[in-house]
Amino acid sequence: MSDGQPYLRPAGLMWGRDADEAVEAGIAGRIAGGPVAYSMVEMSFRHEALVSRTWRTYRDLSHSADAVIGDRLALIAATRREVCGLDMTRPVLMGIVNVTPDSFSDGGENSDAETAVAHGKALAAAGAGILDVGGESTRPGSEPVSAEEELRRVLPVITALADSGHVVSVDTRKAEVMRAARAAGARMINDVSALTFDENALKCARESGGNVVLMHAQGDPRTMQKNPSYDDVALDVFDALEAWLVRCTDAGIDRSLLAADPGIGFGKTFQHNLELIQRLSLFHGLGVPLVFGASRKAFIGALTGEKVAGNRASGSAGAALSAVMQGAQIIRVHDVRQTREALQVWSAGSDPFGARF
Repeated sequence: MSDGQPYLRPAGLMWGRDADEAVEAGIAGRIAGGPVAYSMVEMSFRHEALVSRTWRTYRDLSHSADAVIGDRLALIAATRREVCGLDMTRPVLMGIVNVTPDSFSDGGENSDAETAVAHGKALAAAGAGILDVGGESTRPGSEPVSAEEELRRVLPVITALADSGHVVSVDTRKAEVMRAARAAGARMINDVSALTFDENALKCARESGGNVVLMHAQGDPRTMQKNPSYDDVALDVFDALEAWLVRCTDAGIDRSLLAADPGIGFGKTFQHNLELIQRLSLFHGLGVPLVFGASRKAFIGALTGEKVAGNRASGSAGAALSAVMQGAQIIRVHDVRQTREALQVWSAGSDPFGARF
């Protein structure tokens, strides 16, 4: 985004009945056609290396004659199109199915196809609307695997889960894997490199005609945690995602098929991760569904003192709750049942959320 143009972060958030009444009264705007509304806006401006911020009410800003502000408010408000046939006006849980020996929290637990398929079906039974199948670890410091090995790991799992009627996503950076996974029944591509790792990925994604998640990462998994640096992490990630969205649409991918993920833990420090979570609602200004994945990550262990990644379900549910309260549409988690139950209890007094969970 060029100097002088504002970034708009919805704040003063409310949900359920309070949101409905505030929107009806004209004092709040709705986020992405869902149950979350906002009454305040944090406006950020870049001036070369400097960032200034100011606050405005939604009511005041909604009457602005500034076309740029009007366009950004429209992107925040626009109801998101379905993703893989799933309604985006209610949060959807994406269950993680790692078919790898070396993932950071569950490596080796589901490394054979039969166990991975059973795990995926259990996650779906627990409430996962999407099953994200990956065959290459992207934990910090991990080494890449060949496309052949990745295909050997994921194709039997994707085929079995898709044939059982589940919505399957493939977590991969490689065009060859994307193409084969789509043919096996995967309905979505989830790429941690935002289609930049493989020179053929953009063309493959366009030809697949399916949904695509563009995730932000600074650097590749081997090097991404070596002193990551940003001028302003939230604004820098926003700019990168916006540029990749434009790149995709320029290549012929329909914008309604795209979703964005700020990439918690991918080339970010502890403080970067916290800032991205605190300012997550900023990314609704991209105008596409927002994917959030913080499950079991190291910053949660740093906050809670839990050193074993597999024991971070409670902290992960707290991060998921923060994202849902800010209107995130897809929450990627390992512990589906625990996350769903946490959201059920939190949302018990709100009919829109209660109906979903």
